Amino acid sequence: MVFNNADFSDTHLVSSALKKKEYSNVNNCSSSVSEFILLGFPYTWEIQILLFSIFCGTYILTLTGNLCIICAVRWDHRLQTPMYILLANFSFLEICFITSTVPKMLANLLSETRTICFYGCFLQFYFFFSEGTAETFFLSAMAFDRFLAICRPLHYPTVMTAQRCIRIGAGCWVCGFLYFLLPIYLISQLPFCCSNKIDHFLCDPGPLMKLSCVPAPATEIICAIYNSVLIFSTLFFITSSYTLVIRAVLRVPSAEGRHKAFSTCGSHLAVVSLFYGSIMVVYVSPTAGNPAGIQKYVTLFYSVLTPLFNPLIYSLRNKEMKAALRKIFRVVRFRQRHERNI
Repeated sequence: MVFNNADFSDTHLVSSALKKKEYSNVNNCSSSVSEFILLGFPYTWEIQILLFSIFCGTYILTLTGNLCIICAVRWDHRLQTPMYILLANFSFLEICFITSTVPKMLANLLSETRTICFYGCFLQFYFFFSEGTAETFFLSAMAFDRFLAICRPLHYPTVMTAQRCIRIGAGCWVCGFLYFLLPIYLISQLPFCCSNKIDHFLCDPGPLMKLSCVPAPATEIICAIYNSVLIFSTLFFITSSYTLVIRAVLRVPSAEGRHKAFSTCGSHLAVVSLFYGSIMVVYVSPTAGNPAGIQKYVTLFYSVLTPLFNPLIYSLRNKEMKAALRKIFRVVRFRQRHERNI
């Protein structure tokens, strides 16, 4: 078969027209996507009611537990030290962290549409990842505080002053909310196809990028770099700090002193293990690109259950915190009895 120049020219024109039509369809689809559908947990209605009850109870317990820690630090003058000030900030952050996802998830469990608007999706994406980033910075700051208190006890009062503690806490909040601005902006600029179903209970970057009509390898690489740098740098800092702390504690001659130091550091390490273990499965493991797999349920663990475990870990393993909480409960019960008598 022989092609002349006219045939080649016609073929080239047809190919160009098809490409233009394809990109025109992409543009039309991207302009038509004004909302997303969060599939969440597509079970039967009875199971969804059960999940609603479980997650609602977990949410209330998380708010109550973290608020108790904040109130204990605020009202007990013995707890107004850098370690507990950072802990109070961390508890408030946990309240914000779980509130960024759970209320919408609860509403979707009782809804048939399960929709979230385009800007609401990226707003949830921004707050969820910014608060998660701030959490890694606060865990690093708390590890640094324990390092100074145990390894440099003579310099601790002069180095970790109240003003410096406030500046460290403010830095954690600011850096957390600035770190993911570029990845979120890049993902929001992708053209989205007509399919707007996200197989997740929140707006996660992986499922969002899969809805894009145009492959975005550069955006995927940037997101992977941001995740890896954040996770591994903060984890390396935390593990290095606690390695030095453990070495210093083992040299303490007093068994009571070693027990007290290990009790405090053990609470921090338990929280670090829960948080980092789950986020590394989602954002670092080789299966992180499969949003329909285990990632959805691991995300559920670190976004819903970890904020619940944190106040339990800190209150049950810390004698000073337990004493402050008992004092608050006694005051509350006394006021209730006084109001009843009146």
